[in-house]
Amino acid sequence: MGKITWSIVARQDAREIHDYIASDSPFYAQKTVEKFFERVKILKNFPQIGREVPEFEDEAIRELIEGNYRIIYWVQSEDITILRVHHSARLLRKRY
Repeated sequence: MGKITWSIVARQDAREIHDYIASDSPFYAQKTVEKFFERVKILKNFPQIGREVPEFEDEAIRELIEGNYRIIYWVQSEDITILRVHHSARLLRKRY
């Protein structure tokens, strides 16, 4: 069982998503971000549960879906790094 680390960029993504939603509803903004952090907990026991990110063609870069968001993560042995939280309607660039 490894550890889960959020990259600086992924934390910034979560903050920006929170701030955007909070302009309409602070309550739902908080709930949305909480769901991201809750969703990734499954990776501690099942790191391969997410699908491979098609844009990267790399088995180690995978994603979980939470609502309209793609939680992009990198599997390194037993450790997981959350790379981005990305809205599914936006194009995903191959660089992180």
